[in-house]
Amino acid sequence: MANWQDSRIGGIVMTVWAAVTVPLTVIGILLAIPFLGPRRAFFTIGPLFARGLAWFGRMPMSLEGWQQLPADIREGRQPVIFMSNHASQLDPPVLIGMLPLPAVYIAKKEVKYIPFVGWAAMVAGVIFIDRRDRDRAIRSIHDAALEIRGGKSVVIFPEGTRSRTGELLPFKKGGFALALDAGVPIVPLATVGGFQVLPPGSAILRRGCYRVRAGEPVDPAAFGDREALSQAVRERIQALLAEPQPA
Repeated sequence: MANWQDSRIGGIVMTVWAAVTVPLTVIGILLAIPFLGPRRAFFTIGPLFARGLAWFGRMPMSLEGWQQLPADIREGRQPVIFMSNHASQLDPPVLIGMLPLPAVYIAKKEVKYIPFVGWAAMVAGVIFIDRRDRDRAIRSIHDAALEIRGGKSVVIFPEGTRSRTGELLPFKKGGFALALDAGVPIVPLATVGGFQVLPPGSAILRRGCYRVRAGEPVDPAAFGDREALSQAVRERIQALLAEPQPA
């Protein structure tokens, strides 16, 4: 007999559950701020959304390759820029739930105006960039580099938007300018399974496995320009996406 999650009704139930728990998670974060402080409140309670979704929907999630990273990165002594493909709206909360250390997003400024999501983003310390204003975007990237050099790790989707096909889109230049400015390692990530669990244009969650794969860090100082750095990171993300699924 098929599991209830595999039916359309099951998918709708999972979607409603997720829609309800998003505001509840954000409210929990806001209530915890007086006791934990903004950043700690977010990274204590925020990951519970993805973990709860995985439990409720029987959606296994795994993090692969983390133990192969240098200890300074794993233990948070070395700030890094995580760069991941982006194939599903679930990618951001899944990465928050799966990465063992706190890392904030660099996002377009419009995100801050999304109810609940924007509030949580501001609490977490998300770095917002105004893409429509070139001068402001350049200043934002420089300010972000200062924060990274000061110890803050960040997550960037170098495609700049979600893929509609599951294939990698062309990479934007801003994240690589930031990496060269900050002078910290880039850790390539691949999220696998999100495109099947919540495809673009769909509001119905489907049952499936969600894997996050971490690859060998890339040193921006080893590359002469943004184009060469971008190509190296792209090749590593593509290689992670192409790895065979476990039996």
